[in-house]
Amino acid sequence: MKPLNHLTAWEAAAAIERGDATSTAIVQACLDRIAERNDEVRAFVACDPALALAGARQAEAATGPLRGIPFAAKDIFDTVDYPTEYGSPIYRGHRPATDAGCVALARHRGGVLVGKVATGEFATQTPSKAVNPLRVTHTPGGSSSGSAAAVADYMVPVAFGTQTTGSIVRPAIYCGVVGYKPSFGLIASAGMKALSPSQDTVGVITRDVADAAFFTLGLHGAHDVMAGTALRPRIGVCLSRQWDYAHASTIAAIDQAAARLERAGAQVSRFWLPAEFEALESMQLRLFAFEARQALAQERLSNEALLSPRLQARLRAGADIGLDEYTATLQHVAQMRARARALFDSCDVLLYPAAEGEAEAGHDYSGSPRYGAIWTLLHLPCVSFPLDIGPGGLPLGAQLVGPYGQDTRLLAAARFATSVLGPVPGPGQAG
Repeated sequence: MKPLNHLTAWEAAAAIERGDATSTAIVQACLDRIAERNDEVRAFVACDPALALAGARQAEAATGPLRGIPFAAKDIFDTVDYPTEYGSPIYRGHRPATDAGCVALARHRGGVLVGKVATGEFATQTPSKAVNPLRVTHTPGGSSSGSAAAVADYMVPVAFGTQTTGSIVRPAIYCGVVGYKPSFGLIASAGMKALSPSQDTVGVITRDVADAAFFTLGLHGAHDVMAGTALRPRIGVCLSRQWDYAHASTIAAIDQAAARLERAGAQVSRFWLPAEFEALESMQLRLFAFEARQALAQERLSNEALLSPRLQARLRAGADIGLDEYTATLQHVAQMRARARALFDSCDVLLYPAAEGEAEAGHDYSGSPRYGAIWTLLHLPCVSFPLDIGPGGLPLGAQLVGPYGQDTRLLAAARFATSVLGPVPGPGQAG
């Protein structure tokens, strides 16, 4: 048997059900890994072994679909038994009175909260202190940096993350794991620090697609999440001007993956994203700037000196956006969300870059979020996964994008794709 902390969530649930392992033993193995590695990786910002083990013992008497499964929560979610600091000194030591909705629901279904993981400041582009466990001199991506690092380094099998532009799909690729941004609203955002409420989306980072389906659908009480995994999807390779920013190695990896998927029975076609959808990238930035300025008004007006210079500048950028522009933008985006269904008239899912290339060296820049901007604004579900190892020795990846509300079909298509393409070296290979 694998080391217990190497079990995926699906494997851990099966082992617990068979009696081959207990939640207490699995959680202890995760805690041992955190104790061994967190000083270097800095994924966890709060972890109390006594609390985690008490949760594991309680979970062993539960019957929910997530019974005994360890998970972590990005430090943007309120938790009653851990500080929630939102990646900001403004909230140092802050103790919420209740759990965020997704944390409460995961616990209700039998999951065991192991602790809180690092976030970029208020889930923005100002990096956390987490590093990439595959090569600690490199960024793990942002803003769900701690979520990706903790899962990639076998500290937990699942971690909640959030995406307002590209903050789940990119960190997952940089750390060689799977990022799942569901359809907007599929996982409740109550108790999450708002940034851009019309776009903020709760999702998960896991080590395989089956786990993303198992944990997310398990939140809603589902036990059987493997149906439809034999789907041979119609895949549309969606080209756009954003591809101009992708490294040649990323484009080559996507081309090779598309060819392999076609040989395995998928129908693969190529098309250009209509110009009116490409125009949404700049609109997404304006919408973010307006909403973030409102959502962080208290922090901006009362504690601006404690905000990072980068965030101060981004909030100032929204000062010239008036209410008329904002409401007109919302109306236009609503129309485009309705029109987005036509993108899938001849395909089930879209294949698209998830990051420019490999994780960047250094920790001051967490990579460009551009490849998530359009899809997050349109509220479409996305699954990112590694495709290959790039010339620098770190993962390259892509994402599949599905129609709004068709998450189970998207996950099935992603599981088909990853089963054909196979794993790439990555998680746990720290440098």
